[in-house]
Amino acid sequence: MVCYSGRCLLPLAIVLLALNRPYARGSSQNGIKIKSATFLSPLFVLGPGSVENRYYYNIEFPRGHIALKSFNGEVVDEGGNPIPLHETYLHHWVVAKYYQKIEGQDENNSDYILGRNSGICQAGVLGQYFGLGSETRKTATYVPDPYGIEIGNPAEIPAGYEERWLLNVHAIDTRGVEDRLGCTECKCDLYNITVDEYGRPIRPNYDGGLLCCYDHTQCKLKHGFEGARRNLYLRYTVHWVDWVSSVVPVKIYILDVTDTGERINGSRESRGIVGCHVEYDIEPCTSGLSSDKCIDVKRASLTMPTGGYVIYGVAHQHTGGIGSTLYGEDGREICTSLPSYGQGKEAGNEAGYIVGMSTCYPQPGTVKVSQGEKLVLESNYSATIKHTGVMGLFYILVAEQEPKTWPFRHIGHRAHENLKLSAYAWPTVVLFGVVMFIAVLARSWLKKGREDAYQPILA
Repeated sequence: MVCYSGRCLLPLAIVLLALNRPYARGSSQNGIKIKSATFLSPLFVLGPGSVENRYYYNIEFPRGHIALKSFNGEVVDEGGNPIPLHETYLHHWVVAKYYQKIEGQDENNSDYILGRNSGICQAGVLGQYFGLGSETRKTATYVPDPYGIEIGNPAEIPAGYEERWLLNVHAIDTRGVEDRLGCTECKCDLYNITVDEYGRPIRPNYDGGLLCCYDHTQCKLKHGFEGARRNLYLRYTVHWVDWVSSVVPVKIYILDVTDTGERINGSRESRGIVGCHVEYDIEPCTSGLSSDKCIDVKRASLTMPTGGYVIYGVAHQHTGGIGSTLYGEDGREICTSLPSYGQGKEAGNEAGYIVGMSTCYPQPGTVKVSQGEKLVLESNYSATIKHTGVMGLFYILVAEQEPKTWPFRHIGHRAHENLKLSAYAWPTVVLFGVVMFIAVLARSWLKKGREDAYQPILA
């Protein structure tokens, strides 16, 4: 059952899941076996109000020339029990590739080289392959067949280096804090922070964000509260297949709604990106607007460096987010990603928190972007209260080539031909039409309902 703002769509959800299954979670193509493994991050220890935000290098990860199919993670304790967000808030986790110099190689070369995604803000920031936050448990990351994220290609690994992976975990323990939402939004006054982790003064108008909740900072607790420190891990599961010629490679693009397009010396490859700020603040409405009209809308125009077919899309937002949409240059909708808010206390359904983001799995070959096309990214947040350090990111996977064979398209053609030949198939046509009609209504319903779905986290 799928519920949104108290509305449940059981029959539609089941039918749509069945219709989308070949694209989103189909079995491996041509008998290629999907492999999986679950790992634990290095141990981190959190007490009430404390923060973990560090990088772990050379983490356990599948090796060889393979195609990544998915990556999912969650915070667990020593017993493997999932930790709810209202106890430990997972601000984000990030997985990135790098190349480590092999011992004994040329000493004049750098010890490591970062292996970034395809853009657009990958130089300096947002270079990861995967990354989510509080929504991690209920957000699909599966790359549909016959596509995959290629890694471990010997031809692409620099001579004298080996491919490795790093993990960044940013977690905030909010047990007993004075202001739970404020702590998760890294408000500087709650952390009593005036300088960043490098000792540089924070600008006066910076109310909250990543600069104020770095590793080992402490959020303000309620007077007299005491709680035990506990050992935690990020448990992550990776799915992959061995690389074969039938796998179609996809490129990862991470778009940022704060991207102004500015680059030092006009170079996209420059490490000194100044246009991607990653986070921004939401100022509250001052005109007495109702909650359904009190919405902050932020947009950015972004130029695609290469073209291809979009086969996956998902947004990343923080508490207060009510959805994000990526548009083509001609105004067509490429993907809309909406948040799901929890309604209870158990892990994966925490009230007031985003516990999942909807994803887009277009039918292969149907959604194309062109090289140099100016996409428009729109990120919407509730502005009934002030929010600090929010994000408006959008992940898309783009295949530059079409598959040599089109198993999904062929299935569609066969179904269409069978409908024309068999009178018994007409009930299917009617059912399909009804489902599509309900789907349109449901989409409108969900979009309308997203403004009132958000409820602030309470202390």
